[in-house]
Amino acid sequence: MKIQNSQYISQLQENLLNQTANVGSKTKTSGAINTKASGATNTKAPGVTNAQGLTFQQVLDLKNGQTAATGSAELKFSKHASNRLSDRNIDLSTEQLERLNEGAKRAGDKGIKESLIMVDRLAFIVNIPNNTVVTTMDSTNTNENIFTNIDGAVIA
Repeated sequence: MKIQNSQYISQLQENLLNQTANVGSKTKTSGAINTKASGATNTKAPGVTNAQGLTFQQVLDLKNGQTAATGSAELKFSKHASNRLSDRNIDLSTEQLERLNEGAKRAGDKGIKESLIMVDRLAFIVNIPNNTVVTTMDSTNTNENIFTNIDGAVIA
């Protein structure tokens, strides 16, 4: 299975390189210029860029929802979590959202899979591998202050 995945990634890289070569007559690769007309073959250099100036890794990261500036994906809110925010009249400020994202990143760095992230008086249950807020509540909705099915907590 790993061999197939490795071959698949190699195939994707080769396809990207071929598409890049077809955009213009010249493709820049790590300081060398390959010309398709001259019969030169494309090399799999890590610095190869496409027509928009993005490397293969940057394109892959964008497809996976990661931002180039931060290197990490922004949290998504599940439909349930979005409904809870609306039902409970919870408005997140930009600063609170940034702290929530940072808390999720810290939880992921520690290997946490299901995290309780506390931001001010708000509690968020976040599925770290899927980068998704599963549910949210404020201090008035935390029945008995018990949270189950989490393997870590972050106070952000």
